[in-house]
Amino acid sequence: MTVLAPAAPGRLGEPADPPRYLTYLTALDDWIAGRRAELDELDAAAQASGSAAELTADIRLGLALWQAIKTRYDAVLVAWDSGRVGPAEADRVSALVWGGLDALSMSLPEATRLSDALAGQLRQRLQLDPAGSEAPARLRTAFAQLERLRDQVALEPAEARPAAASKVANLEARLEAIAGKASRGGDVGGLLGPFEADAAVLERDLIVGGAERRRSSDAAGAAGRRRDELAAREASLRQLVDHVVATVPHPPRYAVPHVAALGPVPADDDGLRAYTERLGRVARALDVVQLAYTQALADDEAGRRRP
Repeated sequence: MTVLAPAAPGRLGEPADPPRYLTYLTALDDWIAGRRAELDELDAAAQASGSAAELTADIRLGLALWQAIKTRYDAVLVAWDSGRVGPAEADRVSALVWGGLDALSMSLPEATRLSDALAGQLRQRLQLDPAGSEAPARLRTAFAQLERLRDQVALEPAEARPAAASKVANLEARLEAIAGKASRGGDVGGLLGPFEADAAVLERDLIVGGAERRRSSDAAGAAGRRRDELAAREASLRQLVDHVVATVPHPPRYAVPHVAALGPVPADDDGLRAYTERLGRVARALDVVQLAYTQALADDEAGRRRP
């Protein structure tokens, strides 16, 4: 039987509330144990099926995702310290839950939801319930997944939200029809499987897309801060150059890079990568200029001190 990740309390930047986080961490501990058992079950089913080669990559992805979640959960427990948290510790717990996991561009709640979606997709591909004997439980799970999808759609950028909302509305109509047939005593096993697969793919796409947008936003913000730091450094360096040129005989003749010539931070990933590389080259050029003029000033001062 599959397990579903608990909803995380709070949000990024909001200190952890001990009672709510205690409930969450207790449920998350159960989820972690249940998901590992489910992944082992799925792995065994995949090996026994005729599709082991096709499913191996997804099984490995599921295990790697589980390990990343478990590692972060263990770090949260250390910071949680059995609930003995002051303001600093509460901030740390919140940051660990809502900040990006190591090597992933998503938070702990997003990673657990992605794990849910991946496990559901694997169960459907392996046809672990082909007769539909778990149809009522699967229907409840499907309706809960629709709620998660609505929440995820609300996080989409304005230009992408209508298309995502349309996909969720289509899934909702399909699920209502399936639930109606089930309520009339019909066999819905053959309908639930394709629905679960489509819902899982959409949920995965929305979660990963949101994480990628945050990663790009974080990278763009870092590039903007780096550009501002270099601009401030440029202004300071120009003062040094002017001083050396005015006071030192035969000063160096290096040009100070114009940081403003880099222009604004690009919005697309390819442009951002190229922009970050140019920032690195400007920083190295500033290093060269600073070293040359600082050394020239030091040599001149040393010469003046000699008798």
